[in-house]
Amino acid sequence: MSTSLRPSQPRRHPRTVAVPHVLDNAAWAALTGPHAPFAERVGRAARYPSDVSPFTALEDPADPRAWDDLAALVGPGSRTAVTGALTGAATPPDGWEIVQAGQGVQLVDVSLRVEPDPEAVRLGPEDVPEMLDLVARTRPGPFLPRTVELGSYLGLRRDGRLVAMAGERLRPPGWTEISAVCTDPDHRGQGLATRLVRAVAAGIRERGDTAFLHAAAANTGAIRLYESLGFTLRRTTNFLLVRAPDGPN
Repeated sequence: MSTSLRPSQPRRHPRTVAVPHVLDNAAWAALTGPHAPFAERVGRAARYPSDVSPFTALEDPADPRAWDDLAALVGPGSRTAVTGALTGAATPPDGWEIVQAGQGVQLVDVSLRVEPDPEAVRLGPEDVPEMLDLVARTRPGPFLPRTVELGSYLGLRRDGRLVAMAGERLRPPGWTEISAVCTDPDHRGQGLATRLVRAVAAGIRERGDTAFLHAAAANTGAIRLYESLGFTLRRTTNFLLVRAPDGPN
């Protein structure tokens, strides 16, 4: 019995598809993950309550349906801050107005030395008035009356007065963002921010997460500080303040 031989066929390799990193869309990952109890959501769009954080997020910023869901979530003509991979084709569709745009950087912990700070005190809702006052004087970024609920916040006091603080904001699975790092102008140059970053990161690492943070791209001084502590640049990111389309006439 004869057997015909077929020419050998080239082996086909499965097509590889790049999987987005969870930090590419950190706010969405947080709002659909550990921070889901905070989420106000319509379909492919989600946001934090207005007194917790100004950020909204889209499942896929390149998907016009996500923007439609965001319009339904925030309401006609409303302004909202959107984070995530908003570059190139992922800009807002027609009808949306970009009110303000800014570029930031995302840094991740690669070699940060962490350690608790015996002088640091845990801050809670009763400390919010002092925290808001410190934020108003130092402008580290958005901090609202209920932001403290997002994670652990630590502070340092001098003569009973809060002069430095840092804490946790976004929590995508496996990661925690360090945020609201600020020091009263009269107490800068003493390493207080560094101590608090190390102490907050110690708690993050203890529960098995990795620390990351965001900074304005123009804030080169802060970026240099974070890099000297053991953070490294992962990517640039865009932050947009947008205005939703007006409702039907």
